[in-house]
Amino acid sequence: MSDHFETDALIIGAGPCGLFAIFELGLLDIRCHVLDILDRPGGQCAELYPEKPIYDIPALPLVTGADLTARLMEQAKPFHPQFHFNQMVTTLTKRDDGRFHLTTDGGLSFTAKVVVVAAGGGSFQPKKPPIPGIDAYEGTSVFYSVKKMEAFRGKDVLIVGGGDSALDWTNNLQPLAKSMTLVHRRDEFRAAPDSVNKMRELVAAGKMQLKIGQVTGLKGEGAALSAATIKGNDGSVSDVTCNAMLPFFGLTMKLGPVADWGLNQHENLVTVDTEKFQTSTPGIFAVGDINWYPGKLKLILSGFHEAALMAQEAFRIINPGERLMFQYTTSSTNLQKKLGVN
Repeated sequence: MSDHFETDALIIGAGPCGLFAIFELGLLDIRCHVLDILDRPGGQCAELYPEKPIYDIPALPLVTGADLTARLMEQAKPFHPQFHFNQMVTTLTKRDDGRFHLTTDGGLSFTAKVVVVAAGGGSFQPKKPPIPGIDAYEGTSVFYSVKKMEAFRGKDVLIVGGGDSALDWTNNLQPLAKSMTLVHRRDEFRAAPDSVNKMRELVAAGKMQLKIGQVTGLKGEGAALSAATIKGNDGSVSDVTCNAMLPFFGLTMKLGPVADWGLNQHENLVTVDTEKFQTSTPGIFAVGDINWYPGKLKLILSGFHEAALMAQEAFRIINPGERLMFQYTTSSTNLQKKLGVN
């Protein structure tokens, strides 16, 4: 027997935009349940860069992905959302009464008046480098993201890639690592110029190595990596000592089951209007990186704006005929009571 829940709004995705949607909906007395395929809130912030600094959140000059998640959870707390982790929505159908029925791969089912898709880029998986035998080291010596920086303290770290993730983690982990080596196929990088300059300064100071070439093989016993074979662009072949390897070849994003819901799409993203951030199916909204509209910017702060406008239309659907009075949290004693500050 599957567990069934009825709710005003079902939010799919517990990343920053999904968490802020709880707050915006809560201000309008809209009850929420939240699903996420991961085992904790935070979305990509928690999965890919929990300790990586974020610099473009308004009023927070610097915040890590983990800290931002914690602050958003605290902000949502007064509205008592119910979370369901390790769950992926598998089916969505519209009932005769206008509500939506959804099921998950974990045996849960939901009936909701509105659905908010805040699933980031959808289901994302790291692109694996074509290195023979790499599977044997994954999870013990080869990692596709950094969950805890301390795990790399005192390690011989090899980072492969030339984008922002590769350069950021090269600079951030170098002080912790016993040794640091960056490998890229060419001496040009796609990362922010400041990050590239910092890396080159570390190389010039003898604090790390930069190898131009490709990893062609791995050496080690069992799941314990001991070295990587590098083929240089000049044809040279050498082994680099390493017991931790971080390949950053980008992510493969897929909409997953959302692609089968009949929603209009644009280049594997869900199209929405810019008035309500509603999809082509009334009652289903999309906020954050999962959506597309002309001029779309994939920024967390843009998703916050989208969640605020989404909540206004969600109220009208959930409470047909009821007048929606716009209020400010700074002056409304009603809203302040909901937040527990009055």
